[in-house]
Amino acid sequence: MRYGFVIDHRRCIGCHACTVACKEENRVPLGAFRTWVKYVEKGTFPDTRRYFSVLRCNHCDDAPCVTICPTVALYRRPDGIVDFDGARCIGCKSCMQACPYDALYIDPTTNTAAKCHYCAHRLEVGLEPACVIVCPERAIIAGDLDDPRTEIARMVAREQVEVRKPEQGTRPKVFYVGADSSTLTPPLQRSASTFMFSQRSAAETDLVQMVAALQAKEPGADGTLSRPVYDAPHAVRPWGWRVSAYLWTKSVAAGALLVAAFGGWETLYTIAAPAVSLLFLLLTTALLILDLKRPDRFAYILLKPNWRSWLVWGAWILMAFGGAGGLWLLGGLGGAHGLIKLIALPTILLALAAAGYSAFLFGQAEGRDFWQSPLVLPHLIVAAIVAGTGALMVTATLLGQAGAAELGQILVGALVAHAALLALELFSRHPVHDVALAARLITAGTLRGRFWGGVVTAGVIAPIVLLVAAASLGASAVSTLAALLALAGLWLWEDVWVKAGQSVPLS
Repeated sequence: MRYGFVIDHRRCIGCHACTVACKEENRVPLGAFRTWVKYVEKGTFPDTRRYFSVLRCNHCDDAPCVTICPTVALYRRPDGIVDFDGARCIGCKSCMQACPYDALYIDPTTNTAAKCHYCAHRLEVGLEPACVIVCPERAIIAGDLDDPRTEIARMVAREQVEVRKPEQGTRPKVFYVGADSSTLTPPLQRSASTFMFSQRSAAETDLVQMVAALQAKEPGADGTLSRPVYDAPHAVRPWGWRVSAYLWTKSVAAGALLVAAFGGWETLYTIAAPAVSLLFLLLTTALLILDLKRPDRFAYILLKPNWRSWLVWGAWILMAFGGAGGLWLLGGLGGAHGLIKLIALPTILLALAAAGYSAFLFGQAEGRDFWQSPLVLPHLIVAAIVAGTGALMVTATLLGQAGAAELGQILVGALVAHAALLALELFSRHPVHDVALAARLITAGTLRGRFWGGVVTAGVIAPIVLLVAAASLGASAVSTLAALLALAGLWLWEDVWVKAGQSVPLS
């Protein structure tokens, strides 16, 4: 049994009865929607036409939200419905990033995620979903797609149907009949900041204007893009500054021990490095917990884990890495160099895992195409070397220890690799439109000032120039300044990268 929907847009009149029935049946709070109707217009006056698009959770057979959810709050039932258990949700918002269809939201009353659950409570007592029974034109058909006797199975077999974003490979089970393709495909719509009866929020408006400015520069955009004239509000960048800061602090934590593993037996590498690593690992943990909508449930990620989620694997990797850092620090404080030698290789592997696991986590966020690049993993490891080296150079200056010259050479090489990966990630050919749009937001859009001025000039070019000058002049203060600039530039890059990935509309 595989329950699904057919939305017949030859019948839909855009009355919003399905939206109202869903909100009433499931007590959906104001400002949130489990199903909504979007109006899109095409053409030039007087030859214009309006199309409707009924959007909701697609109850995918291969649902990425189920895979990424760290606590099995989202799960696929045997009947094909993707259901939700709010009692297990920790409010990490990862499901919102994984869904390519913008179907999830954070319930402001419970601070947990929520979405369409096919009115499963009605199905279990023999009733159809609320949206189905209320539709005056019977434009919404629900039923078992695997039973050839059902109306929905016959309709999918007989009619020409389409689904939203088939290229994502999620195998969605909401099929559209007679829908205009532009209503289902965001890249074919020109972003708008105002609608028929409403305006977007200030945050949404800023985001829309960013995207619209770039769309206007695309060849033929004015004549080919449709115009959305009515829509529901959606979350603007569910992951904010805490996630950007977490990537940065984690890079410092992992990089400090990674660099120290190849250093000598000086106090900088045996005591200061693990101390710095553990401090930034503690900051990383604090940022991760504070970013949860239900931080009181943070332990669920360990007690109720979904072992397919990289959020779970990341938590265990960070704990193991913290244990290795603690042993390293104990060995340094006790002068037990044998202990440090014993744990050196496991520590290197754990440092690489701590730096790089986020690439797989962001890869599970399948709604954000910009984060799917194979360059994310090597870039995170290079970022860890930049951050760890920079942090150790600053620490050496504060402690009055030597080693800045050798670390400066490592930092120059890491910054060159960082610059090369930036160029590859942003300026290579992008076969996916959303990826190209996000890259242009960074290089030519609203984020270009922070990128070119902060990331490239202040965070890469200036440190390299200063480090080369410091090597010839022997000025430790110049090396320290270069390290601080490199750390600041890396933080700016993490922030820009996280923002750009969430700037392209999903629906």
